[in-house]
This record gives sequence, C-alpha cells and structure tokens, in this order.
Amino acid sequence: MNCLMQISTLDWLIIFLFFAISLGIGIYVSKASGKSANEYFLSGRSMPWWLLGLSMVATTFSTDTPNLVTDIVRTNGVSGNWVWWAFLITGLLTVFVYAKLWRKSNVSTDLEFYELRYGGRPARFLRKFRAIYLGIIFNVITMSAVTLAAIKIGGIMLGLEPWQTVITAGLVTVTFSAIGGFKGVVYTDVILFFVAMAGAIGAAVYLVNLPEVGGIESLLANKNVVDKISILPNFRDREALIALLIIPLAVQWWSSWYPGAEPGGGGYIAQRMFAAKDENHAIGATFFFNIMHYALRPWPWILVALASLVVFPDLESIQQAFPNITSDKLGNDLAYPAMLTKLPTGLLGLVLASLISAYMSTISTQLNWGSSYIVYDFYQTQINPQASQKRLVAVGRLSTVLLMVLSALLALLLQNAMQLFNLLLVFGAGTGLIFILRWFWWRINAWSEITAMVASGLISLILTIPSIKASLFGADGLMPGWGEFPFVVAVTTTLWLVATFITPSEEASVLRSFYKKIQPGGPGWEKIVEAAKKEDVQIVDENEGWTVPSGILAMLLGCTMIYSIMFCTGYFIYGNFKLALPLLGLAIVSGFLLVKIWKKIKVIIL
Repeated sequence: MNCLMQISTLDWLIIFLFFAISLGIGIYVSKASGKSANEYFLSGRSMPWWLLGLSMVATTFSTDTPNLVTDIVRTNGVSGNWVWWAFLITGLLTVFVYAKLWRKSNVSTDLEFYELRYGGRPARFLRKFRAIYLGIIFNVITMSAVTLAAIKIGGIMLGLEPWQTVITAGLVTVTFSAIGGFKGVVYTDVILFFVAMAGAIGAAVYLVNLPEVGGIESLLANKNVVDKISILPNFRDREALIALLIIPLAVQWWSSWYPGAEPGGGGYIAQRMFAAKDENHAIGATFFFNIMHYALRPWPWILVALASLVVFPDLESIQQAFPNITSDKLGNDLAYPAMLTKLPTGLLGLVLASLISAYMSTISTQLNWGSSYIVYDFYQTQINPQASQKRLVAVGRLSTVLLMVLSALLALLLQNAMQLFNLLLVFGAGTGLIFILRWFWWRINAWSEITAMVASGLISLILTIPSIKASLFGADGLMPGWGEFPFVVAVTTTLWLVATFITPSEEASVLRSFYKKIQPGGPGWEKIVEAAKKEDVQIVDENEGWTVPSGILAMLLGCTMIYSIMFCTGYFIYGNFKLALPLLGLAIVSGFLLVKIWKKIKVIIL
C-alpha cells in the first residue's frame, strides 16, 4: 500500500505550519544576521546557556539518528548502543574541563585555535587544510548520512524517489540556513526540539501498543526481541563484550574524532560555546546538552526499534511491504520509517514534522558551521584578508548552498547509516588524544596534528581494500575482527608521538602567549612557566587555580549520574524495579556529590 494515501489533510496542515514557522523565523532574523560575519556565525556572542543547550540537543537529533539506533538494536541489540553511549565521557570532559578554556580563547572557530596554540607556516597550513578537510569533506559526509535518512523516510512514508526527496528537503533547508544564519538556526532549534521529542515519544507509545506488538510486556517476551533487550552485552560472549563495550569505553571515547563528540570539544559544539555570553553559559549549555542527549532521548527510539523486530523481523519483510525501495537502499535502518507508516492521522503529521525538524536542525547547523570554516579559516585568511563584513556574509551564504549540493549528490550514492558511522569513526581514530592533550602539554606541535590526521586517514583508506583487511582482521586474519579500531589508534598514536619528538617544539613566544591567555595550568606546562620566571616574564595569573583534577572527578560523577538515569529509565520500562530503584538512588547521590565538586571548580550557572 502506498503510504502517501494515508496522509490526511490534518497531517499536511501540521507539516506546512511547521515549515511556515521555521521559514518565518529565518526571514525575521535575516536582517540582523546579515550585519556582520560575527552576527551571521556567532550571533554576536550573546546567547544564554539554555538556548544553546536546546540547540545542541536539537542539532544532534538528526533524521539519521533514530535510523542508526534502529540499525544498531536490530543488529547487536540494545547493548550495541555503547558505540555512541561511550561518547558521554568525551562530552562531560568538555563540560568540566574544556568549555571554559574554549570560551576564554575568544576565537571565532575552533580552527582559529591553531594559530593561537601553534606558530609559523605549519600552523597556517593546518588551519587552512582543516578548513577544507572538516568544513567540506567531513561535513559533506556527515550531511549526506542525514540526507540518506531523509531519502529513506521519503521513499517509505511518502513514496518519493530519492532525487525528489533530495531536491525538496534540500531546497527548503538551504534557503532557511542561508538567510537566517546562526541566530535563525538556534531560534528555530528550540521549536524543533519540542516537536522532535513529542513526535519520538508519541510514536514509541503508539507503536509499542499496536495489536501485532501487544504492549510492552508482550514485546519484551517476543522471541525476536528477548535476546536483544539487555543493556550490557553477554559477558560470556568474549567477542561481543570486547567489540560492544570494552573498546568503546576503554579506547574509542578518547581516541576518535567524531562530529558532535570531539575529544576536547570542537566543531558545532564549540561554535555554540563561542556564541555563549560567557564561560559559565558555555559550561551550562554543554552540560545541559549531555543530560538531555543521553538521559532523555534514547529510549523512544530503542522501543520502536524493538517493536520493529516483531512487525518486520527481517529485511525480506521490509522489502515485501515496500517494493518501491531499491535494493541499494535496503537495510535495517529502514525499519524505523517503516514502523512510522502505521501511525494514525494527526500523530503521523506530528511525527513527519518532527523528522523534518530533525533534518532541518542538523543540516542547518552543519551548513552554518562548515560555512564558518570556509569564510574565517580559508577565504578571509588565504584569499581576501581585507574583505568587508558584507562580503564575508555573502561568501558564507554561497558556501552554504555549495555544501548542500555536494552532500545531496553523495547521499544518492550511499546505502545505510551504519556504513557512514563506522567510516567516520575509523577515519578519525587515533587523533582524539591530541585534541585532549594539546591544551595541557607544551611539547605537542602542529606537526603532531598533521601527522595524526594524515596517518589515520591513510590507514583507514588502506583498510577499505578487502584483501588487506581480510589478511589482518577476522577469522583468517592476524587479529580478531574487533581489532581494526585499536590497530588504527595504536599505529596513528605511535606515528604522531614520534613526529612530536623529532620535530622542533613551538617557539617560546607562542607557547607563552597561549599560556598567558588560556591559563591551562598543570605539570605539562611547568617547563614553560619555569623558563618564563627565570627571564622575569609573567605569564601566570595567580588568581587562576588549576581545576582539572576536580573537573575529572566531576566528569566521573556526571557520567555516573547520567548513565544511572538512562539505565534506570530502561529498567523501569522493562518492569525490573529491583535494578531501577538502586540506579535511581545512585543517580541522586552522584548528583548531590557533583554539586559539591562543581562549587570547588567555581562554576556558577547564571
């Protein structure tokens, strides 16, 4: 049956109302956003924490996220989500250690940091290259994953061809993004957040109670589901335990660069910290984001994914139900939009609006962020240093359109969300430790980052060659299948450490200037501080204490609190109160201790 026939006038009214509000906001703020590049990309650095926090949550609620979670649950069970749950550690390290440092840097993009921390031609090259590498290549790959999800939703729920979805969704989003700038993105994100959450929760409640699913108790007892519901992998299955839990928690969170979960902060998360009123608002925004992102959102998607195993137990059942879907787009991630076709009038319109809002929020953020790299870190520094503010805004709008076109073309060539997630994860493997240490160890230089970036990329590309990969990993390889990621991390880390020690350190003037502005503190800077003292050069602010140990303790307590809330929620849903209640108590205790530690860090949320 073509789902297009099921969409009522009410559903279309809800969708068009949402479009009208979003575009209206973009038009309303366009005049203010066009005044300067600072307004267009950072909204004049005047945003409050709660607005930026909601924007971060809405941005990471992309169209491909429920599809990705569904793919993970259907393939590896609920415990498979540790592949992204582990990034909570990264997120809270950013909150309690790096958010303050980023906001103190007062840069316009996180790539501008390179010429603050490093010096000379290597720093200029790194900033220029990363602007292209991240702003265009990585950004386009990320947006293509989101657009791929939109293609699948459009194909299943609206009967659209891939090109029709790409043109329709892309045209509306790029128009909104180009005219509204960062302020339009953030203001609209507030609406998008509430619409997206209402749609996700409403869909989960309705679909779990479908007659063929039979409610939560029948769902959890279903033969297709019963071995998928565990939050932790089977400890007796050594391969699964290592791949699904140990590697994400022991290696992945600190070693891999991934959009939205960069070790040490970065990307569009950093952009929102730069737009905050002050350091306190930057910290408050990122903490609020991590609570909402991990503690609140996963379970509606997980429940729909589990229900899909009852309604569509395999790929063949999805193909039979939706014969218009081509084989190159068939995957487990299709199960989420397939389930949504069973929603009733009204709720269907709300969920479609929520998926559209998720798409627009993520793409508009990626476009504005990527465009900021092109404008600040490439065009202004390399092509036209004397460009007027209006010219910079014009270049930003043009680059926004070009990024959208490139990502749309790539999306037409891809098959599933996990395909891209794994590519991005491995492609940035081994680089994360540099992003954590470069603030606190003077010896890291521009060549460290260049080496890590080139090494991880080349190794990842080499491992895409089937014969090489098969000889190294898997049943017939030298290492087990789960060894690919640690291998890339180990080789990349070794290479950048060697490069660090065989290349000259940064000039003393560069290191002292960085320390004086940021005040990172710690034993990693003792040599620079002592040398400055001997020359009677004052770079230490005596009013600044070293809060990193307290920040790490706060990170651990925050992780305990948020993981406890997330798993407590899951066990309440499962009806397992023996585990849910102790987890609730643990969340309360860790939250209380976190407040105590937070006061020691001297952070006050205004």
